Amino acid sequence: MIISKTPLRISFVGGGTDIPWFYKKYPGAVVSTAIDKFVYITVNKKFDQKVRVSYSKTEIVDKVEQIKHELVREALKLTKIGGGIEITSISDIPSEGTGLGSSSSYTVGLLNALYAFKGKHVGVQRLASEASRIEIDILGKPVGKQDQYIAAQGGLQHIKFNRNGSVFIDPIILPQKLMYKLQSNLLMLYTGLTRSSSSVLKKQKSAVIKSPKKLMVMQKMADMATDTKHALEKGKLNDFGELLHQNWLLKRQLANGISNSKVDKWYLIARRLGAIGGKICGAGGGGFLLLFAPGSRHAGIISALKDLKKVDFNFEAQGSQAFYV
Repeated sequence: MIISKTPLRISFVGGGTDIPWFYKKYPGAVVSTAIDKFVYITVNKKFDQKVRVSYSKTEIVDKVEQIKHELVREALKLTKIGGGIEITSISDIPSEGTGLGSSSSYTVGLLNALYAFKGKHVGVQRLASEASRIEIDILGKPVGKQDQYIAAQGGLQHIKFNRNGSVFIDPIILPQKLMYKLQSNLLMLYTGLTRSSSSVLKKQKSAVIKSPKKLMVMQKMADMATDTKHALEKGKLNDFGELLHQNWLLKRQLANGISNSKVDKWYLIARRLGAIGGKICGAGGGGFLLLFAPGSRHAGIISALKDLKKVDFNFEAQGSQAFYV
């Protein structure tokens, strides 16, 4: 049996500039980190030549082409596995609409496990590139590339998306004490709201391509990723928090659905109680509210936002890993 363990992620600044329709005209950039919440995929040889896939549903089919789970179907086709296999998955966090990149972590982890099943070791760039190809090129999802690359690579990264489609990963290396302080000032709260990232991103694309002003906003967000990297490397955490805030204000301008009245209220309360910056993780609209605030202010914020669930997390240095059991 093969088990893969692939981290979810938090995107701090620049999210949305990793989408092909943007970075093919203007280079995109994000600052993102893997976290210690994972998607686990198990792959095992089946006694017959059928394919069994277990997720929220269970499928047993004779041919790969019959699989309804599109990520599994396309990953099996890409890795040229025709049958005699069973695949299961579980996640530490709800997998739909939470803004932590779970679908891309699933795809990266699945590819990693399938290649291990075939006795092959595949590097970070290939895992991320092929996961991106499945989601964006083959399935036509209106998503970006940051999730696949951070899931494969792990760590705290400044990731650049170039016009020619290449991706540069630049690690942000911080002293251990500074990394701990950064982590301890971050607060992640589950809103209970879920949404389709595809729907939000389609609205964003439609709004931005019609508005030169909104296109300039996205360019500013990409530039802020570099500013964020420099602020972290200089140990200026309050500047990091302010950049997080400014990025969220910019992102809210792009399209309806990125925020809503509930999110705006929660964020305003958190700011009044000492949060320097924050954002909704992922495309927007729901999922997790991420806040940057001095640790001494966390209890007050949690008490005021009692309808939201605090979720503890740490940064994760490792990307997707596959184990033989």
